[in-house]
This record gives sequence, C-alpha cells and structure tokens, in this order.
Amino acid sequence: MITEQETALVRHCIDFALAKGASGIRITLTKSTEDQIATLDGEIDKVTHCADRSIRAAIFADGRFGSFSTNRLEEAPLEEFITNAIETVRLLTPDPFRVLPAPERCCKTALTGLELGSYCGEYAGISPENRRKAALDASMYGKCDFLPEGLKLVSEEGEYSDSEYDVLVIDSQGLYCRHSETSYDYGVELTLEDGNGDKYSDYWWTSSPFRSSFDPSDCSATAIRRAAARVGAGPVESGKYNMVTGCEVSSRLVSPLLNALSAYSIQQGKSFLVGSEGKKIFSSGLTIVDEPWRKGDCCSKLFDSEGVATAPSDIIAGGVISRYFVNTYMSGKLGIPPTIEEAVRPRLLPWAGRTDGSNANATGGTGAPSDRFDLMRLCGSGILVTDFNGGNCNMTTGDFSYGVSGHLFRDGKIVAPVSEMLITGNFIELWNKLTAAGSDYRECASKQVPSLAFAGVDFSGE
Repeated sequence: MITEQETALVRHCIDFALAKGASGIRITLTKSTEDQIATLDGEIDKVTHCADRSIRAAIFADGRFGSFSTNRLEEAPLEEFITNAIETVRLLTPDPFRVLPAPERCCKTALTGLELGSYCGEYAGISPENRRKAALDASMYGKCDFLPEGLKLVSEEGEYSDSEYDVLVIDSQGLYCRHSETSYDYGVELTLEDGNGDKYSDYWWTSSPFRSSFDPSDCSATAIRRAAARVGAGPVESGKYNMVTGCEVSSRLVSPLLNALSAYSIQQGKSFLVGSEGKKIFSSGLTIVDEPWRKGDCCSKLFDSEGVATAPSDIIAGGVISRYFVNTYMSGKLGIPPTIEEAVRPRLLPWAGRTDGSNANATGGTGAPSDRFDLMRLCGSGILVTDFNGGNCNMTTGDFSYGVSGHLFRDGKIVAPVSEMLITGNFIELWNKLTAAGSDYRECASKQVPSLAFAGVDFSGE
C-alpha cells in the first residue's frame, strides 16, 4: 500500500515542478503486487512474484504538454527526472487544448482508497502455502470422475493469482484521490481426447476482490463440460438464424459500441456512431448503464485517470445514445462538453423481449428471461454462440465478421455442437435485431453483459 512517505514525495514533485516553471502537473503514483502459481497437469509448473512501483507525470508548460514515467522514487532522481521532462515539454509544439480538468469536475470523495470496499483485509496474511494449495486444489487433473465415456483429460493448464493494486492521483490544482483494490483470480484451459485421437479444448475462469468469496473449485469442471460439448462439432448450413450469445462472450458485441462512443474514435473518424448522441439508433430493448460506484465489485472506481469524478449514468437508454466518453483534451479538440474518458462498470440491463408483439415472454411472466436457456426457449430455434474465434470490426462503418462456435438448438433445446461458422453484419443492424436480454451476469467480468438473443443473424458455414 502507498505510504505517507510516498505521498509526501508526490507532493514534493508537484511543488518542485511548479518552481521549475511548469504551469500545471498531475502525478499518478501506482503500486501493485501480484503472485502467480501456474500448474500443468496437476503439478506446480511456475511460480512468479511481481512488484511494481512507478510515477507518471503529466506536465503542462508554456502551452505545451508531455507525459513521462519513471520507477525511480527517490527525491534527487525525481527532481532530475522532472527537470528533464519540463525541458523536453518546452521543445514540443504548443497545444492549447492540453489543460488540467476543471477542479469542480474532479473527484473529492476518494480520500482513503477504501471507499468502494474492494480491498480485502486478508490479503497481507496470505502465505506461499496458501497460494500453492489454492492452485493445486483447483486442478482436476487425475481427479475427474465424470468424463463422458470415450473421453480422457490429456492436458490441463491452470493459473492462480492474487494481487494488490493502489493508485494515488494528485495535481497542482488541489486534486487528491486514491483507489485501492485486491483481486483473486483463477483460469484454466484444458484438452480432452476421444478414442479417435481427436482433441477438444476449452477454458473457464473466475475472479473476486475478496478471498472469502473466491471459489475456483468449479472452473476445471466447467471447462471440461464445455470441451466435452464440442465433440463432433462442425459447420451447419449457411443462412439466417436466431442467435443467442452466452454471458461469457456477450461483451464481445458490446465493446465495439463503447469504443465507437469514445471521443478519440470520433475525432479520428473511426466511429460508426458519429453524430448519434440523443438519437435512437438501436432497439428499444437496448439499455446500457455505467455503474462505477458498486461497492465490493471489481473495476468500480470513483475517478478516471484525470481524476475526474465518475457517476452512475445512462450510456444507451432504450436504444437512444445518451453520452459520449470525452476527456478534457478531446472536449477542447471537438468543442463538446467533457464527461469521463471511458465507461467504468458498464451493465446491459435485462429486457423481456417480444418476438410477435404479444405480451408473452420467455419466462411466462412479466420479468426478463434469466439465462441462455430462457432465451433459447424464447427463440425456438437457432444457434447458441459460446465462443468467438477471431474476426474483426470496421469501426468506421460498423461492419463486422467473427468466427464463432457453439450449439444448434431446436424447440429451445440443444441438438448439436457447431464450429467453423462465421457471423457477418453491421452493428447498428444487429442491435436493432435484439429480441431479449437475460440477467445471468458474470460478476467477475469487467463488463456486465448477460446472455443475449438476436433475430435473423447471417451465419456462414457449409
């Protein structure tokens, strides 16, 4: 954790920079520690300890700007670092839009770093033996007794890690904000082999800010079930299908929307949502909110990298674009009001979709479908996508092409595994085909996106 001495050193850097002629400065001090234990086939394969401490200085001088970083955190080296940085900034081209954010926009409530409750007090007491046990206990190699007949587990790579992250941001206008969090993570990738020597691989992961709620015990079992479900997979006939995306992959379809709402993308002419603020662009069922203040959740934060205060807000409401993500610099460049630099904790809200205009829905009541199984029953037939295998999106037009795999379903039930398929289309068109959104969020994911259902998506296969 950041010490009082380190905080005092940051304040000294700010005073020193101003005395050297800087018109403004923002210092970001970051400290992190991470321990990793990797396993291979149920045995310890690699142990890693990483510790990092660094300062990033955003310096404003004579109408110019530069950003610099160092990990030498002693007073004399830092003074030399700042002196050289200011001299370098004065050689750069003036840029009138490079300024510190207005003080009234900045965060004033993140004083200890613990306000959002995402720091685990047990972290300091974790021993090497604890870590080793967590990694080995999560492995199922040699322990699995539920494999389908004819399949064997031939390879399992797992990785346990725990980490501590602490960041302090102070600027010359009086900004002071801090954020501290811990994280416990486990991920596994494994391979099954059938009697013909054909191999099927899959993965699973979990994460939590707290040791008490961190449970990796089912990760390998889930990966095994996912890999076993791939046996016999292949492409099906090309055509338009209803598509359900599992909650583990749905964020792949949301990220391009958030990227297109970035002022950087707009300024560079690489956004298919230019000029869309306040307009209804997507299905009425699409609502994405930013929930940066969710206590105890990973990725929650009270401020962005400039120190600007976050706040709960709509991103897309009922298909209408509510906001762009605009930092101080892009606000000046584009002449639009500043917000924050990016979504912090985006959440796509559940929606009880309709396919025929009636009041019926997947659950038979008034609530939204809960998971992929409800969505498959709602759609009747189609393809459940459980993995994306490469592909790309043209951010200027919104056109996309992604490789996918998953399962064919009929009458709401899975009938066959599917692989080597391609989905193509345009994101504006795709999100206007949204028919329902579930509520099966993976709380360990940075983007809270549930299982989704779309009508009439183009699949290419046989």
